[in-house]
Amino acid sequence: GIICESGIYKNNGYLMVSCNGGLNQMRAAICDMVTVARYLNVTLIVPELDKTSFWADPSEFRDIFDVDYFIASLRDEVRILKELPPRLKKRVEQGYLRSMPPVSWSDISYYHNQILPMIKKYKVLHLNKTDARLANNGLPMEIQKLRCRVNFDALRFTPEIEELGRRVVQILRQNGPFVVLHLRYEMDMLAFSGCTHGCSNEEAEELTRMRYAYPWWKEKVIDSKAKRKDGLCPLTPEEIAMVLKALDIDRHYQIYIAAGEIYGGQRRMAALTSAYPNVVRKETLLPSGLRFFQNHSSQMAALDYMVSLESDVFIPTYDGNMAKVVEGHRRYLGFKKTVLLDRKLIVELVDEYKNGTLSWTDFSSSVKASHTSRMGAPSRRQVIPDKPKEEDYFYANPHECLHQPDELSAL
Repeated sequence: GIICESGIYKNNGYLMVSCNGGLNQMRAAICDMVTVARYLNVTLIVPELDKTSFWADPSEFRDIFDVDYFIASLRDEVRILKELPPRLKKRVEQGYLRSMPPVSWSDISYYHNQILPMIKKYKVLHLNKTDARLANNGLPMEIQKLRCRVNFDALRFTPEIEELGRRVVQILRQNGPFVVLHLRYEMDMLAFSGCTHGCSNEEAEELTRMRYAYPWWKEKVIDSKAKRKDGLCPLTPEEIAMVLKALDIDRHYQIYIAAGEIYGGQRRMAALTSAYPNVVRKETLLPSGLRFFQNHSSQMAALDYMVSLESDVFIPTYDGNMAKVVEGHRRYLGFKKTVLLDRKLIVELVDEYKNGTLSWTDFSSSVKASHTSRMGAPSRRQVIPDKPKEEDYFYANPHECLHQPDELSAL
């Protein structure tokens, strides 16, 4: 183990990491990096969060997560410090710091053979990219279990965020069942994906301009129609309204929108709000409590995360990091119902219904039939050798850590 007989950690050096991306991409990265540090017997410095990406969120780790709990709850596995010891800190401040991105989707032997020697050589190593740097599969069971332990136990939000989250959930519960709709229909999502179905010509042009303005979005020329047909676009508010009705979701249920600002505002939300009069969002439920968080997208995302875990049903309209990490966390909490939409089929059915070749009854029964096996029930991750981006993501279904029915464990 990592702690010797005398209770002293074996320490091969120090690992600093900078997480990149939105809250949930960083969350998975933190789990991976704690696990890497543990298996290299190195001391981890509390991860630095992304301040430069699209989100431009100034939050530090301690503004989102309970840092003292994080350190204490993992102390039997890995040594974590808030900052480097003074001597090393001084060297880093003078500019002596070796920085590099690890190879994506690596297994633990890569970290042993390539990264550990560098940590031993330089005493401190800084990993400046951490998204998806550890494989989904083919890792020892104790590594998978530690990733889960960090995710489901060590990473708690700050008491302030937890308290606000509890208040939102309490308000929702008083008014009956609620569905969380992770409606990825914000301007940046549409500009990046090039999906303009249902947008006006002016809007489509505005989205294209935005895409060309951001140098790190590599894909510029995008065929929105073709992409939508392939199921690669976030569902529109109009499409999702039809899906909820087809799935027989009671029109009096509360529909909590977990997302940023919806592009096109009221006009684009009209189909959904007329079908479901109880559409709510955190801003409408907690107007005064939120002032403190308003310009911190990661803290707002943390609130949505908590509400998403607690909902009766969770429905993501697109596969981002939040959709996947919440799906996995809901499985851990007892396979709570998560509707994993088949977008390719849905847009096909929507178009057939819209042009009159499919009746509402047939539309509804096709949507229901095609989603009975897509409700987040126990299953194994699908493994695709050498195609980690295409196979099931570890954090969406960490089956090694779940209480699976016996017949599944035998598979």
